[in-house]
Amino acid sequence: MSGTVAAPDAIAMPTLADVQRARELIRGTVVRTPLVPALALRDRVPAPLFLKLENLQRTGSFKDRGALNRLLALTTEERSRGVVTASAGNHAQAVAYHGARLGIPVQVVMPEHTPLIKVSNTRRFGAEVHFHGATLDEAITEAKRLEREESRVLVHAFDDDRVIAGQGTIGLELLEQHADLTAVVVPIGGGGLISGIAIAIKEQRPSVRIFGVEAAAAPSALASRTAGHIVKLESADTLADGIAVKRVGERTFPLIERYVDDIVSVDEDEIAMAIHLLLEHEKVLAEGAGAVPLAALVADKLPIAKEDVTAMVLSGGNIDVNMVERIIARGLVTDGRLAMLAITVPDRPGNLARVTALVAAAGANVLQLSHARAFADISVRDVEIVMQLETRGAEHVREVVRALEQHGFGVRRQ
Repeated sequence: MSGTVAAPDAIAMPTLADVQRARELIRGTVVRTPLVPALALRDRVPAPLFLKLENLQRTGSFKDRGALNRLLALTTEERSRGVVTASAGNHAQAVAYHGARLGIPVQVVMPEHTPLIKVSNTRRFGAEVHFHGATLDEAITEAKRLEREESRVLVHAFDDDRVIAGQGTIGLELLEQHADLTAVVVPIGGGGLISGIAIAIKEQRPSVRIFGVEAAAAPSALASRTAGHIVKLESADTLADGIAVKRVGERTFPLIERYVDDIVSVDEDEIAMAIHLLLEHEKVLAEGAGAVPLAALVADKLPIAKEDVTAMVLSGGNIDVNMVERIIARGLVTDGRLAMLAITVPDRPGNLARVTALVAAAGANVLQLSHARAFADISVRDVEIVMQLETRGAEHVREVVRALEQHGFGVRRQ
C-alpha cells in the first residue's frame, strides 16, 4: 500500500471530524503530552527524532484517550448497566480509572499472565478483575460472553470507532507541536492507535509518512497486509505485551491499509535494547510496546533519511520493575559493562588475593565471586574462580583478561 488517501469505503469509517470532536470531549481531562527532542539518541538514529511521551498520561499510556472518549458516549442507562472490557493491562487501567471518575461500574477480563503492575493498577483504580485464557483473544471472547449474559456494554480495546477517534487526538497534537514533521512511527497491536493517528495526520498532511512497528512474535497487521485480508496468528508471546494481539481489528485494518505507508517488525532482543536505550540515554521508562518504534529506527528497518524530521509515539511506560532489572542487566552485558570471567588458578593460599589485586589494578569492580572445584572441568590441583565484574565496556574487559593471562592465569568468558 502507498499510504495515500483513498476513496471512502462503503462502510463508514471514523473521520477527521470524529477525531476533532473527540479532542473537544476529552480536553482538560487527558494530558496533552509533550513532544521532546531525543538529543541523546542522535548517534543512533540518522534523522532528528522526537518522542511523543504518552507514558505521562494518568494511567501510563495513550489508552486514556480512547477509553474516555468511548465512556463519554454512553447513555445514562448504559452507564447504570456498567461496562466490560478485555485487556492485557493498559486499556484496562484507562477504562477502570475513567469509569471510576464517571461513576460507571467496570469489569475487566485479563489474560492469565498479565504483568502484575497492570493487574494491581487496574484493581487500584476500582475495577473488578477476572482472568481468562492465555491470550488477549481468549479474554475478549470471555468479555463478549459477559456482555451478553450480564447486559454490560463492551468497551473494545481497539476495534471501536470512538476509541480510534480518541487515540487519533495524538495525531492532531503532533501536527501542532512540530510543523516540519515528515515521518511518524507508531506501535501496532490491534491497530486502534495507528489508525486514529493516521486519520488525523493523513487527512491534513498526506505527505507525512506513517510507519507501523509490530513485535516479530505478534505481526498480525503485517501478516494481514501481506495476505490481503485479516489473518489470525497462532501465537503472540512477546516482551511487548501491550501489542501482543493475534488479530488486527475489523475496523482498524481498512484504515491501516488506506493510510499507513509501511509496516515492519522487530525481534525481542531489539525491543529490549530499545527499552534500555530510552532509559539510559533519554531517562524515559518505556514498556515493550512503547519502545518498538525506536527498535525499528535503531535497527535501520525504516526508510528514514537524515533530512527527515521523525516523531515516535512512546505509547506507554507500564512495565514491571523486575523486567526492567533484567533488561538493564542484559543491556550491560551486551555493552560489555557486565562481564563474567572464569579464572583457573592453582589451589593455593594467596592466589585469590593475587587475582583480585590484578582485577583492581586494571580498574574493574568485582560484584560477585565464587569458587568452583568439584564441578569445574579443571585439574584437581586447581580452583576456578568465577567473577562477575563491572567494567567500562568490551575493550576494558579485554584489558582485564590480558592482565590476568599475562600473569599465567587461564581465563574464559562466561
